[in-house]
Amino acid sequence: MQSICVFCGASGGSDPVYREAAHVFGQTIAENRIELVWGGGHVGLMGVVADAVHAHQGRSYGVIPEFMAERELAHPGATELHVVDSMHTRKAAMADRAEGFVALPGGFGTLDELFEILTWAQLHIHKKPVGMLNVKGYFDPMLGMIRHMVAEGFVKQQHLDQIYVSDSPLELLEAMRKHRPTEGDWLAKIRP
Repeated sequence: MQSICVFCGASGGSDPVYREAAHVFGQTIAENRIELVWGGGHVGLMGVVADAVHAHQGRSYGVIPEFMAERELAHPGATELHVVDSMHTRKAAMADRAEGFVALPGGFGTLDELFEILTWAQLHIHKKPVGMLNVKGYFDPMLGMIRHMVAEGFVKQQHLDQIYVSDSPLELLEAMRKHRPTEGDWLAKIRP
């Protein structure tokens, strides 16, 4: 993996552990020569990850919508920064550039991006690994909900198994490097 798209909060969260974990994650991907692909912002955990990447001589590829750039939310230190017309264009550009995806703690936007990319994997739109850096068990309730979705027949176990989860950046990257996409046509199985 030469590039990872990171989804995370534009807020820093209420516990300093989230900012610390974001810094360590940014440092880890820089030290492993993995390019950061992210929403191009300098605020919250997004800014912490990008700052850590830059502080450790890593590369970054930011994609930010024009309305956010106009509000001076764009990271001034991005290696490459692309200003686009919409959030939809932003997500597509980040997905095209990345060879994998990792969610750190965040809010609605983070979950929106994560679930869209998980849906694309389920539909075989992409075959890239998807992970969660589970800082302080942040994603445990959501993972419980996904397990409930599996138990109730709305998500297949094979798709849950394709989500890599760890509280260690190195362990998460190692699991993602071993990724093997699911086989078969999920859509063919649900057609009448």
